[in-house]
Amino acid sequence: MSRDQESQPDTGSPAGWPSNQAPEDSISDRRAAWQARYAESDALAGIEVDENFEPFNQRDDMFARAFWDESIRSDATFAFFKGHQGSGYPRRAAGFTQKDIALRNASWSISDLVSARSASEGKREGFQAPIEVASRVAKTKIEIGDTQAFTHEIKNLAKLFGADLVGITDYDERWIYKSRIDIRGFKDVPHNLPEGMTHVIVMGHSMDHDLVQTYPSALAGAATGREYSHETAIVIQLVSYIRNLGFEAVGSMNDTGLVIPFAVKAGLGEYGRNQMVITPEYGPRVRFSKIFTNLPLKIDIPKRLGITEYCNECTVCADACPPKALPFRAPEAGPVNRSNIRGVRKWTANCEKCFGYWVKIGTDCAICMRVCPFNRPYKGWTDRLFFKLATSRFRGLARLWDKKSGRGERVKPGSWWSRLAAPDFWR
Repeated sequence: MSRDQESQPDTGSPAGWPSNQAPEDSISDRRAAWQARYAESDALAGIEVDENFEPFNQRDDMFARAFWDESIRSDATFAFFKGHQGSGYPRRAAGFTQKDIALRNASWSISDLVSARSASEGKREGFQAPIEVASRVAKTKIEIGDTQAFTHEIKNLAKLFGADLVGITDYDERWIYKSRIDIRGFKDVPHNLPEGMTHVIVMGHSMDHDLVQTYPSALAGAATGREYSHETAIVIQLVSYIRNLGFEAVGSMNDTGLVIPFAVKAGLGEYGRNQMVITPEYGPRVRFSKIFTNLPLKIDIPKRLGITEYCNECTVCADACPPKALPFRAPEAGPVNRSNIRGVRKWTANCEKCFGYWVKIGTDCAICMRVCPFNRPYKGWTDRLFFKLATSRFRGLARLWDKKSGRGERVKPGSWWSRLAAPDFWR
């Protein structure tokens, strides 16, 4: 689920739209141009866009709607967000004690520090606005000879800074939000991205497997917050490096554009029934960030791994979803409600039901991530064998194996804390 919006008219043109022309005036021509340009790579990525496609307005995202949409906003939604600050609202339930909430909120602290620093200007960096860096673009650009070698260099630097996965794809204006949000009133304002962006560097950040196994709990929320804090630092470092080379770079997490299609196009995984990008290395247990840049880079080819075929036959995530927000049906070109993009044939969640459950329990829920058959440590040969079977014509055997394994069962938060107290926890 993403983070923001609703129904007021757009006041700014997104990056890629002519500044003197509203999106509505050229949408037909744009759709034709997008089809001509992206049909081949869309087919490789398994992305299906129809004649009703419209770029998404981030103001319609559930997290933004919780602040301005009277049908969503309530004392309970404010309590949900407030509970992620300070000491939260501990209770006796396992996974929601003071220690659990303290760890979750501490894990978010670096991300929160950055996202709040420009609030007086109406920006929530990383969520409703790009992440700003101190580095100016150097006046002199470095000479880049071998583009392929330079691309490998950039990817390896991203991993040096801490990224687990890195892929490169084209800058695609379809996935850029129609506008940015000014959080001082949740109004639409222009993005003001630099002109001439050509590529997107997509980085994947793996969540801790053992913490994920304790979902739903405030303790498990530490797995989410930890990666947002990690990726905040990684994005700032790589953006600063690129700008010091003399090229434009804008760092982004949940802001500016939809990361899932960029991640799929960058060859990092396939889209699953649980609304997540499922990767060969970590399954669905990955958060993504992105950097928009005009660096000359070699793009990656999307990979069809066989994960979609497995998800076509598997409903484990939908079966396990407490509010029944996930689809059992085949992919459709929705939307289910205003918090879904229009004109993309895919599995689509009912975001209102999903977020309503988050508010009810007071923390994020990722049961769908925990129970996903692809959610494995991938440290031993058995997990690699499962992946090979699951993405082959023997996926039925893999489904039976997973069902009998008990792998997706919830780990009691108290068990996690008991292991943490052992001196050899990290061995």
